[in-house]
Amino acid sequence: MWMPMDPPTLARLLAWHPQPIPLEPAACVLALVIYTVGVWRLRRRGDKWPLHRTLAWTAGVLSIAAVTCTGAGGYGMELFSVHMVQHMVLSMLSPILLLLGAPFTLALRALPSAPRGRTGPREVLIRLLHSRLARIVSSPLFTLPLFIASLYGLYFTPLFDAAMGSWLGHEWMLAHFLATGLLFFWPIMGVDPAPRRPSHVMRMLELFIGMPFHAFFGIAVMMSSTLIVGFFAHPPAAWHLSPLADQNTGGGIAWAFSEVPTILVLLALLVSWAASERRAAARADRQADRDHDAELTAYNAYLTRLAAREDLG
Repeated sequence: MWMPMDPPTLARLLAWHPQPIPLEPAACVLALVIYTVGVWRLRRRGDKWPLHRTLAWTAGVLSIAAVTCTGAGGYGMELFSVHMVQHMVLSMLSPILLLLGAPFTLALRALPSAPRGRTGPREVLIRLLHSRLARIVSSPLFTLPLFIASLYGLYFTPLFDAAMGSWLGHEWMLAHFLATGLLFFWPIMGVDPAPRRPSHVMRMLELFIGMPFHAFFGIAVMMSSTLIVGFFAHPPAAWHLSPLADQNTGGGIAWAFSEVPTILVLLALLVSWAASERRAAARADRQADRDHDAELTAYNAYLTRLAAREDLG
């Protein structure tokens, strides 16, 4: 992994830097290619796919690349504040953007159905989405404790220093941040199919239960008078940086960062709620029209029978 030798600047943070094992760049490119192929398959057979879904997915992948494939990846190994930016983007911003891209919905529409009696990728995905495991990992009894533990259980225990001590541990940590965010926001966003479909009120409740823990974590880190992790205790001497001051900056980043993702999720929920109400109203109107037509048909039939009896009489 590339290690920085100069103090961080915005240009250095955003500059592209190759890695000995280009795991993140390869994963980002693969995610974009697979999604693009899915959209292309839909359009080739004449189906449409919303442009905003594609833009959201692309922005999500680019946000991952911005904190793992650039100078931020190297500075994140030296400064707690930069590491916290990585954590916040991967757990709070990238998952929301990726989920707004509706990847499961795209896959279910783009993948072909297997012949009768066989199992293909589409059938496997359907089984996974309806499996017991999916019900467990999408339950708030699982996602909320995992979301909270990824903050307090990681930074206030020796687990953080143990993970940061090796390349594999650091990669696991980055993947953990992204996976935790995806699992937490997946049932809340409600864009893709999920084993459980809570009401919009319950989704907002789940969001508001988790966010205070996130804010309290940022405040605790920001106000701490001692270092909570030892890995960042000795930044390069030439930088003349206080590790405690940098840690407090990281806490402020964590505290402030929850505002934007929360607003994004709330906006997405409100838009989804309004669309759901419009669909429900349209269904009610169609049902009312059918009921009215049925009543009119019955009444006309009644008049026809009366006229027939009068003619007979």
